[in-house]
Amino acid sequence: MPAPSSRPLLICTSNGFPDYRLLDSGLGRKLERYGKIVIDRPEPQALWSPRLAAKAWDRADAVFDGDDEEGRGRWRYQGRVAESWPMQVGPVSIACQFSAFRHVGVFPEQMPLWDWMLAKLKDARHDGQRPRLLNLFGYTGVASLLAAADGVEVTHVDASKKAIQWAKQNQAQSKLQDAPIRWILEDARKFVEREVRRARTYHGILVDPPKFGRGAEGEVWDLFEHLPRLLRACEQLLDKSSSFLILNTYAIRASALSIDVLAREVFAERGGLLESGELAVCEEQSDRALSMSLFARWTNRPEQ
Repeated sequence: MPAPSSRPLLICTSNGFPDYRLLDSGLGRKLERYGKIVIDRPEPQALWSPRLAAKAWDRADAVFDGDDEEGRGRWRYQGRVAESWPMQVGPVSIACQFSAFRHVGVFPEQMPLWDWMLAKLKDARHDGQRPRLLNLFGYTGVASLLAAADGVEVTHVDASKKAIQWAKQNQAQSKLQDAPIRWILEDARKFVEREVRRARTYHGILVDPPKFGRGAEGEVWDLFEHLPRLLRACEQLLDKSSSFLILNTYAIRASALSIDVLAREVFAERGGLLESGELAVCEEQSDRALSMSLFARWTNRPEQ
């Protein structure tokens, strides 16, 4: 089997969608609209100057103060702001919440990867099978619910009980209580290694790890130490007839090139197509794009 074919590193951009817009960015901050709520939070990569006037930023409903990407901070609110509010992502309704780590439960820059995922899962249907998706570090379940809403059998794994509960809340809010989703509270590495021993296979695998974290039983996760072994184990779980893997990471010490080289090594004997690059969101009414994360995606069915 030849090595995967490749393309130059990609800048995969999104203009947002009706319930999400990047309104402005600059001076280490970004101004975004999630549903009806406008938030102002840190973004170190926004090295340029804001495009909008200061009064537009002053109207933000919530502002996050905190210096370190991994450290806790605090939200400041203007007026009465609900603790949770709805946001629509395609057919899925998400309950956004203000977390202590500046996030609100949705990562809209991943929309191009979610669209690509749904397109690739249709290939398994062409083979007469019900598609099976494994979502590792699944967090609040947006990708899991998008796939389940499309009839995919989903296994969602996260080591945080709070994240699983949040994902189940999103499932109920999306009226997908009967969707085929297994919610697994476990360390991702332990789960994958057990699935390898069981000889299980999946048509698609999502891997969206943090830089650092702890498992359900205190297991330590370090992306730079543990990601290579995890990806090699995931490769063993991919269906031979129709399969794909998506890796997304926010690790700022990594680069798109380093992610690409690792993924190319993992899939060296699988053929197919490997694409790597950055995910970026375009500002509303501007030609500027803000890089949000790094990704690699592989498929054994590039012709589809």
